[in-house]
Amino acid sequence: MSEFDLDLRAVEEHIDEAEDGEDDSGGGRIVLDVLDGTTADDEWIELIQTGNVLVLNVEGDVNKLASGFAREIRDAGGDLVHFRGFLIVAPPGIDVDRERLQSD
Repeated sequence: MSEFDLDLRAVEEHIDEAEDGEDDSGGGRIVLDVLDGTTADDEWIELIQTGNVLVLNVEGDVNKLASGFAREIRDAGGDLVHFRGFLIVAPPGIDVDRERLQSD
């Protein structure tokens, strides 16, 4: 059997950093929140740009509330879907599958 070099301490340090939240990527999360006009549009855009998916409970007119960030997210390749009182906002590379909602 051949020998190989495996540094378990380095692996453990990387795991510890990820568990402590020191991984600065910030992405890959599903963020639940309320879309009511109190959060700045730039904050939603930043969350999407870092790879997060937003599930926002819409309190008001979705078109008015999302007007400050929807176009920028779509233009960047993101996906927005209004479904049953929620706005789902996905970053580029994550598509929201609507196929099951299509009627025959």
